[in-house]
Amino acid sequence: MSVYEPPQLPGLDLPGPDFAPYPPEGAPVRGDAPAPGNLDWRALAAELDREGVALTPPLLTPGQCADLRELFDDPAAFRSTVTMARHRFGEGLYRYFSYPLPELVQDLREQLYPPLARIANDWARRLGQPAFAPGFDGLIAACAAAGQHRPTPLLLRYERGGYNCLHQDVYGDLTFPLQVAIMLDRPDEDFTGGESVFVEQRPRAQSRPLVRRPGQGQGMIFTVSHRPVRSVRGWSRVTLRHGVSSVTGGQRHVLGVIFHDAR
Repeated sequence: MSVYEPPQLPGLDLPGPDFAPYPPEGAPVRGDAPAPGNLDWRALAAELDREGVALTPPLLTPGQCADLRELFDDPAAFRSTVTMARHRFGEGLYRYFSYPLPELVQDLREQLYPPLARIANDWARRLGQPAFAPGFDGLIAACAAAGQHRPTPLLLRYERGGYNCLHQDVYGDLTFPLQVAIMLDRPDEDFTGGESVFVEQRPRAQSRPLVRRPGQGQGMIFTVSHRPVRSVRGWSRVTLRHGVSSVTGGQRHVLGVIFHDAR
């Protein structure tokens, strides 16, 4: 299950790390999804190193966003629905897809994973942690070996007054350190408010807030749990939690693409 808890204190604001080179080619998304148009993975890796969050160009068309929004009302597509207020997670609903995933969601998961795995493995190297499989099938096999079989991609819907408390999407012992959230609505047209909020906690320092406002179809790549940051002793783990500020009008829908499966 997701981890919802208040942020802890901490961290020295030290210089950001260097970063390993990544192929500049984009990760094409096959099937019904458009190619994300030569994503600059070098620039995205550098932004993730600095901030823990990076915005992509649009990954989905307006028509695909509309199709996914409509899918929210089809219970056959999902394995479970969570009412946030019931668990004191916030106000709103989210629904986890069941297997087999919709083709568009599966394609995004498979095609975005390899370049993200290169970033994740650079982070793992800095922190002295085991590497992740270079291909998505390898990650899913590792999840199954760890007893994690349930799909984690989800759709979220917020009405006026909806919000999401700070949390991390950790669903078992195996956690892939990056995830992608794709905005399905038009800010200031379909909804107002509802900014994406991130809180970073560095050792021995005050927590740092970050706010992002993606446009329709844009993706936000961000840290699931922690990432490496240069410290006086080498590399330190910095924790990030994410949430959503109150929606002041309309409806806000988001596709969450989480790569590891749940226990």
